Amino acid sequence: MTALWTREELESATGGRLIGPARAIGGASIDTRTLQPGDLFFAIRGDARDGHDFVPDALGRGAGAAVVSASRLGDLASHGPVLAVPEAGADPVLTAMVRLGAAARARTGAQVVAVTGSVGKTGTKEALRHVLAEQGETHASAASYNNHWGVPLTLARMPRSTRYGVFEIGMNHGGEIVPLTAQVRPDIALITTIAPAHIEHFASLAAIADAKGEIFSGLQPGGVAIVNRDVPHFDRLAAHAQASRAGRVVTFGEHPDSDVRALKIVLRPDLSVIDAAVMGQPVTYKLGTAGRHAALNSLGVMAVVHSLGADLARAALSLGSLTPPAGRGERTALEIGGGTAYLVDESYNANPVAVRAALATLAGIETGPRGRRIAVLGDMLELGAAAPDLHRGLAEAIEAARIDLVFTAGPLMRHLFEALPVSRRGAVTDTAADLLEPLARNLRSGDVVMVKGSNGSRMGRIVEALKARYAVDPTRRTQAVP
Repeated sequence: MTALWTREELESATGGRLIGPARAIGGASIDTRTLQPGDLFFAIRGDARDGHDFVPDALGRGAGAAVVSASRLGDLASHGPVLAVPEAGADPVLTAMVRLGAAARARTGAQVVAVTGSVGKTGTKEALRHVLAEQGETHASAASYNNHWGVPLTLARMPRSTRYGVFEIGMNHGGEIVPLTAQVRPDIALITTIAPAHIEHFASLAAIADAKGEIFSGLQPGGVAIVNRDVPHFDRLAAHAQASRAGRVVTFGEHPDSDVRALKIVLRPDLSVIDAAVMGQPVTYKLGTAGRHAALNSLGVMAVVHSLGADLARAALSLGSLTPPAGRGERTALEIGGGTAYLVDESYNANPVAVRAALATLAGIETGPRGRRIAVLGDMLELGAAAPDLHRGLAEAIEAARIDLVFTAGPLMRHLFEALPVSRRGAVTDTAADLLEPLARNLRSGDVVMVKGSNGSRMGRIVEALKARYAVDPTRRTQAVP
């Protein structure tokens, strides 16, 4: 196996000095819980802990070497091979990781794609990973590694043989995307959509659009900017694209002027069928994930594939076998009351647009005999002063989706619960942990239960508890929903 990094490359890129006989470096990590033998462990400083405290554990678990600040070399060198990096910036180790990421970007011949957006960026990144991996060696962000440490870590992990690189870029505040896209230097940059996510930190949706538009500032000269033509602030995003070094701007959506346009979308419980025109070329394909939002984002995927010059027909075929990742629509069969119910896990984060999309998808799922559609919702966070109204406003979407029962956790979701007719109220609690038992007592065979909320509302704990208690086959939990 070809080493990810040689000793000489590590020292040259970071300006550090490797002490001791380094093992073969095959990966990179900042977390001893997921570290693999041969990983280069970066001892970065987190909000609550200093990675240097975990260096002995990392080396004991087989890390290829640990990257440490030169000031800590004395007390850590005895534990194994360490790369001592010079004091630079607020966190020297993070600075070293950024430098190593820059070296990875400089050496690669890959075509690089960057994805951002208020909703759907992780799902779109995963769809790109899925379709491109069948056409060449593809390297993509793990999970949602899209911030100031996730982006350089993903770059540092990129093998020199990569053909396609796919990077997710996120933000909570204006100006955060600029340094990240400058590191990635994408050939293609895509914005999925604009929605009131993290609006607590912005004056308006227009300000969010401006922040997302920053992704185009890092485009390679002559690169491609891909923009959702359907979003209200399209003109604003297009202006950012045109002010960048992009050679062209490609649009996608249902708008008649879209370059990649949905002509017809047929929504089914577990998949969608899309008739599209891709730069004038007719393409019909199945998408193995449900929901209109996923179908529309798949148009962005097709725009990227076309812009890369990859095989469009093969990508269309690949989308049929795409499955939703955990927390983003994964479906699990539950054994309840002598029959089967189904759990739809949408617990990875939430904002008003994403919750409405999840409710619309739930509306299209067929229940079993006597079954009900049940929404289990946790607080949507970082919405600022408008939060109570935005939660209360979901009542209309509940009615439109014909949701039978609603269970809510958190003080903000209480506004929604109280706005619902009594017939739709399940239970309301202050925390996700308190909601589990009232929910479990109300479940019956035939039900379809969808769980969603911001990460901070901890709704994923309800999902895991339901799986542990009721999953039909704990070793193979995801089942098809009829």
